Order: sequence, then C-alpha cells, then structure tokens
Amino acid sequence: MVCSVKSVLIFDSGVGGLSVYQEIRTLLPYEHYVYAFDNAAFPYGELEESVLISRTLDIVSRLVLKHAVDLVVIACNTASTIVLPTLREQLDVPVVGVVPAIKPAAASSEKKVIGLLATPATIKRRYTQELIAEFAKDCEVLMIGSTRLVEIAEQKMRGELVSLVEIQQILQPWLDRVDGIVLGCTHFPLIKDEIQLAFSTPVQIIDSGKAIANRVKALLGETDQIVQNQKKNVTYNSAASHHEAALNVFLSEMGLSPIQNLDLPHS
Repeated sequence: MVCSVKSVLIFDSGVGGLSVYQEIRTLLPYEHYVYAFDNAAFPYGELEESVLISRTLDIVSRLVLKHAVDLVVIACNTASTIVLPTLREQLDVPVVGVVPAIKPAAASSEKKVIGLLATPATIKRRYTQELIAEFAKDCEVLMIGSTRLVEIAEQKMRGELVSLVEIQQILQPWLDRVDGIVLGCTHFPLIKDEIQLAFSTPVQIIDSGKAIANRVKALLGETDQIVQNQKKNVTYNSAASHHEAALNVFLSEMGLSPIQNLDLPHS
C-alpha cells in the first residue's frame, strides 16, 4: 500500500515548538510540515484565556484549511492546558497537545527530588498541580517559573550568544539538589545543553518531544511504502519582526522555508 504524504501543523507562540518539530520530523522525515508561531501575542502566558483561545483558533483554523492539514500539534504547554477542548470541537482533524513529563521524571528519580522548569503561567495552572499530585506523590517537586529562559531560547535561535552565567543564576536553587529536571516549556529543549552545563554533576533532563512524536506517528498511521515529500515545509508568523533574517538561517537548517507573515493584529 502506498499512502500520500500527510500535512502536520505545529503551532506555538514562539520558536519553542521547533523543538517538537525536530522530534516529529526525525521520526517522520517524509511528511509535510507547517510551522506557525503567534509572535504578535508572545508570550502566551500573559494573555487572558479568552484571547488565547480566539487567537489560536483563528490561526490554526486558517492554516488547516489552507494546507489541508491532517493533524495539528499545539506545541505550547500554556496553550495546551487551555485551547485543546475548543480546537477538538471545531476541527475535523486530530489535535495533539503537550504535557510536562512529570510522570517519567518521578519514576526515574533516585533522590526523589525533581525540578519542574516551566513558564510562570504553567507553574500556576491547576492542571500542572494535578499532574504532580497524581504522578509524583513520592517526590519533592521543586518549581521554577521563568519567562527569561524563554527569551534566552528565542535569542539563541536568532544566533545570539547565550549567557551560561545567567542560566546558572536562574537555576541556582536547584544546584546539588535535584537529580532530574522536567522541561515544562517547549522552548527549553532548545537550550538543553546550556541547562545541563549549569550543573556541576549530570542531571537527567526530560521533555515531552519524543512522546509527542510517537503520538503523531500513531495517529497518522503506518505506511507500507514511504512516499517522498515533494512539498516545501513552510513557516508562518503573525507579525513582522526585525529578527527574521537571523531566524531564517536556523529555519533553513531545519528544513523550513523563510518566514511568511499572516498579518494578524496584535493582542
């Protein structure tokens, strides 16, 4: 059986979702990918829930129609806890969200002290607290909510220097305490190496990328014969930015087109 190439839309407020895109594309290299980020409203953690839902639904619906998308990935922890019910109700294609990998981190911790590194919004979500209560009952879970690390990841993707000293200062409360870190924001795998370097001894760093990729593969279904993708993977943002030229260099290395603008209003 020969199956046609499937189109997958990966959506985030910024470039963090590229970490998820990398994992999915590594597992499924022949599919067609559309990456979209709502930089006009970045960061999503500071939006009212109603605004976040309306913006996400607007952008995702538009691109699902334009590219005949077969599956949507909401590659943002904040958005995933809020918009998934609405999207699944409005769209006729599967929608996959991201969840902080607290369960595997708790299971593999020897010290039973793990750190959840996320945005302030994700840290405060009731959903996050429920995950901890359900899957990390036997662990002490330390939490750091950092918008600055999100900004650092964005800067790295634009080719700017990353301050290891600043990252170490942010993570200072955890040094020599935790033996596992959950990356609860899709931006953070982009600076995973720098986070590891902040610690004098190795710590296990866990994110949801591979689990999401496996879920996407299961939903898209198996093929008996791979069909080479002839479509160019494309990238969209919601507002023009003076950083686009630098970011386009990294997008090209990831097999994505230069950024196209959706011309959406600011929040």
